[in-house]
Amino acid sequence: MIVITGAAGFIGSCLVARLNQEKMFHLMLVDDFSSEKKKRNYESKKFLNIIGRNEFLDWWDLQNDSVDFVFHLGARTDTTESNQNLLNDLNLHYSQEIWNRCTHYRIPIIYASSAATYGAGEFGYDDDHSLIPKLQPLNPYGVSKNEFDKWVLQQSFDGHGEPVEPSARATLRQAPEKIGTGQGDKQQSGTPPFWCGLKFFNVFGPNEYHKGRMASVVFHGFNQIKQNGIIKLFRSHRSDYENGKQLRDFIYVKDVVDVMLWFMNHQQHSGIYNLGSGKARTFLDLATATFRAMNLEPDIEFIDIPEDIRDWYQYFTEARIEKLRSIGYERKFYSLEQAVTEYVKEYLLPDKAW
Repeated sequence: MIVITGAAGFIGSCLVARLNQEKMFHLMLVDDFSSEKKKRNYESKKFLNIIGRNEFLDWWDLQNDSVDFVFHLGARTDTTESNQNLLNDLNLHYSQEIWNRCTHYRIPIIYASSAATYGAGEFGYDDDHSLIPKLQPLNPYGVSKNEFDKWVLQQSFDGHGEPVEPSARATLRQAPEKIGTGQGDKQQSGTPPFWCGLKFFNVFGPNEYHKGRMASVVFHGFNQIKQNGIIKLFRSHRSDYENGKQLRDFIYVKDVVDVMLWFMNHQQHSGIYNLGSGKARTFLDLATATFRAMNLEPDIEFIDIPEDIRDWYQYFTEARIEKLRSIGYERKFYSLEQAVTEYVKEYLLPDKAW
């Protein structure tokens, strides 16, 4: 059985769609299923069962022999959330619980990290493990994600940077008397048999309609064009960037799930990897591509960045993906224009989920 946390969300539901394409249906979907607006993300999918996030860990301890692989994509993803304790509970402590069970039960895991961990990019956008403890995220969400990355590296490598030997890891696939959260003296040591953290950059594509303010510029731009014929972009509040020329590494969700599937099928080279296109593009490029996909001429208006995110706003991100390429991932990513055109024509215009 494959477990997917966050399965009713954006990337999680797209992963379920991709697994279904590969004729994989023995899936356990984990999420908070109380939201009706996310129902269309999973109602047409094929899977074994669904279970609430709060019930999942107890179920797992009783049914651990049935789990073969875990995709941990569930998180509080609101970058404007200021409650660090809430973010730590969902993004750090819950993730530690999942990691410790994967270690104890010997189950491989892929988990979602984020480019928000890079902050303003003081140390660049290199996924070298040695840089991760130095990173300075700009918002509490990024902090929670980076704290888990740092904790994972502490479990995975000894004090000299060498991988923890298998003999140091738990090996029994049976319910433990106590699996700790990784806090204090009761933390597990060691790692799952294979693990991979993926730093998602600016992911966009089908199934993000429920995300509200956190949905992509393509999604919001499409709806603004339908309603008013224009797209509103943030103006620059820095003298070294022109309006709309802020740069981000945009990556199509179908590329993201293809990379995850590749890691599941190979299960070598555990580590934390960037997952972006490797090429920064402007928001003007993104908006223009959206208009072109709708066969319209661009009409763009600039508005101030809201004050609650202005100090945290990233003006440039660009994933270094040499590490991913070096371990054998050769598939070419969608270009920005190809991805936006497919997203608009095949999903947004007909109002379809994937």
